[in-house]
Amino acid sequence: MSDYVLTAETPSVADYRRLREIAGLSGKSQAAAEAGLPNSWFAVIIRHGDAVIGMGRVIGDGGTAFQIVDIAVEPAHQGKGLGKQIMAALMDHLRRNAPATAYVSLIADGDARHLYAKYGFEPVMPASIGMYTRIG
Repeated sequence: MSDYVLTAETPSVADYRRLREIAGLSGKSQAAAEAGLPNSWFAVIIRHGDAVIGMGRVIGDGGTAFQIVDIAVEPAHQGKGLGKQIMAALMDHLRRNAPATAYVSLIADGDARHLYAKYGFEPVMPASIGMYTRIG
């Protein structure tokens, strides 16, 4: 794993957009990424050499609610525990800096739910159901 370096850093707009697309997440426009990334509460990236090959962010209001978003690792680097490293870094920062009463949520796509369960996340159903809409 010494070939990989995780740092507390917000990804560049270019890396963010590229990683989302190649990892199978929905694409984001240049303008959306430029507006959203500076509002990250906390973010990490993983470098392999000079290339950014992984990322994860926490967004939120800084006190009551936080959401883990944008967990992405380049397909060629998946299966090496990098997603676990990203989640561990995000959760460590939340535990050290967010109030104990904060609500932390995420959306788990497919088998990613197994990774998130290792960090204490559990389904909210049947008491609640996640919902979303797209603007535009």
